[in-house]
Amino acid sequence: MEKIAYEILEREEPVVLAENLGFGKYFTDHIFVMDYSPAKGWHDAKIMPLRNLSLHPATTFIHYGQTIFEGLKAYYGENGDILLFRPEKNYQRLNNSARRLCMPEVDIDFMVEATKELVRIDKDWVPRNNSDTLYVRPFMVGSDPFLGVRPSADYKMFVMLSPVGAYYPEGFKPVKILIQDDYVRAVRKGLGECKTAANYAASMLGAEIARKQGYTQVLWLDAVELKYIEEVGTMNIFIQIGDEVITPKLTGGILPGITRLSVIDILRDWGMTVTERQISIDEFMAEYDKGNVKEVFGSGTAAVISSVGELKYKDRTLQVSGGEIGPLAQKLFDHLTAIQRGKVEDKFGWTLKVEIPVNA
Repeated sequence: MEKIAYEILEREEPVVLAENLGFGKYFTDHIFVMDYSPAKGWHDAKIMPLRNLSLHPATTFIHYGQTIFEGLKAYYGENGDILLFRPEKNYQRLNNSARRLCMPEVDIDFMVEATKELVRIDKDWVPRNNSDTLYVRPFMVGSDPFLGVRPSADYKMFVMLSPVGAYYPEGFKPVKILIQDDYVRAVRKGLGECKTAANYAASMLGAEIARKQGYTQVLWLDAVELKYIEEVGTMNIFIQIGDEVITPKLTGGILPGITRLSVIDILRDWGMTVTERQISIDEFMAEYDKGNVKEVFGSGTAAVISSVGELKYKDRTLQVSGGEIGPLAQKLFDHLTAIQRGKVEDKFGWTLKVEIPVNA
């Protein structure tokens, strides 16, 4: 892979972050861009000032949805280092999505280094408090100007950055989840295991229905039988029944979350029983009625760990953990964020340091 070219914006004023960042509302000065063609492969990699795209109205991804993306974060560590959390896993997952959508794979090592370089250049945008982070959004689109259903020949790869606060408006408070069975999000052997725009478009109506009923998100059931619990639109789900922590197994209809994988490893390291298996909504309701459901929580890059305090299914409203943050969710959140920020030993080797030159 060729070296990265640079066009650096010279700021007249220092970066001043908003007090209430929200999520995805602010963007840093620079963006990484790279092109692909069948003749050249990936080429013309550059970091340049963020600016609007100029697109032909027939650009393939606009009409046929050939677009994939990822999400990870950069954190200020305990000793002042900037840390990335498992970025190689994000680019492995991006390549999995690319294969499914007939898009070219990227060189994982190169993209990790390019991401580090972009974060290094826009280091002043990394929030220094313990609640906010720098969100990293890699994405790829089909870029042919062509009206016809076929894979694009040419592609563009981007990485952009956004300083963010809590994903959910509740912050780390328990969220309320609607269990949806009127619509489905993704089907096994379809696009469910890919991080692609189609899955999120399919989730929006259900999410709007949930929001109008006072719920933060939707817990989706499988699209074939409407029987098995799968995932929330923005996070994987975990259910503690007795001493067992259950998370739906990866059937092809569930995004293989990197935080999910990390949670499983941490819980097993703590000596807890973690099972990846199908769990039906009927089993969940029966265990709830027996008083065996101790906690429900979600995991994801944006929210990290999100305790679920209330669920609604059909005409029943269920309270979990007394509507409060569950102790296991709290412990996981504290430990995982401590790893991400370098506050505790990273025994798994998950964090990656972004080297900052002394005089930068």
